[in-house]
Amino acid sequence: MSLKPFDFHTHSTFCDGKNTLEEMVLAAIDKGFSSLGFSGHSFTSIDLDYCIKDEKAYADECRRLQEKYKDKIELLCGIERDFYADNQYPDLDYIIGSVHYVKAGEQYIAVDLFDGQLEAVNKYFGGDYLQFAESYFENVAKLPLVHKTDIIGHFDLIKVFNADGKLFDENCERYKKAAIKAVDELLKYDVLFEINTGAIFRGRRQEPYPSEFILKHIASKGGRVILSGDSHETKALAFRFTESLELAKKCGFKSIYTITKDGKKELEI
Repeated sequence: MSLKPFDFHTHSTFCDGKNTLEEMVLAAIDKGFSSLGFSGHSFTSIDLDYCIKDEKAYADECRRLQEKYKDKIELLCGIERDFYADNQYPDLDYIIGSVHYVKAGEQYIAVDLFDGQLEAVNKYFGGDYLQFAESYFENVAKLPLVHKTDIIGHFDLIKVFNADGKLFDENCERYKKAAIKAVDELLKYDVLFEINTGAIFRGRRQEPYPSEFILKHIASKGGRVILSGDSHETKALAFRFTESLELAKKCGFKSIYTITKDGKKELEI
């Protein structure tokens, strides 16, 4: 079955993206997208560098573009809400729940920024990156408890700087146990897991989030997935969409999901 591409994990100049929302829309239309979702980083008081500063202006622009381009593409207004974000978002079309930090003592350790991470892991986790990973997955498992969550963002982001395996062994049972435990907890909720190619686009990894063993476990337990480019610029929209479809099939999924204004929709593959 041939599917038109879509992407619901996108970022713009409202947060840490390179293009405006409208530029993202025009690129998606040009690429023949069926739909596009806006998911700027929610306001996070612990780190103002990457998040939306004016959430009302963001939501207003999302809705303006929805109306302007309604005859060309379905646009949805969402947010990527961090585990530690304060704000709630009851009026948006969908929410991606993500973990970008692990709190240790009074410090918030950034998962996807390496500057200072090694020092923090040495200080708070005795240099044990697996313990850091376990704390990360504990947060991921709690995402639906702290706020409404439709999509689990980059489930194993903890591996972003571990392509060479120098930080921890992704094949060890301790790591796999922590990841699978989080998956099993999240399967109790109405969530979709991303197959997220953002790290590949940025040259940090050669495979999507989550790892293949995790995807196979999700499939075996009846979990559901959605494809994502985690796009911070127009070039990344639905990056390697076709390859992600093939990976989903390989891991045992018979369908993927998309998001509409009416909710989650299943697509056979």
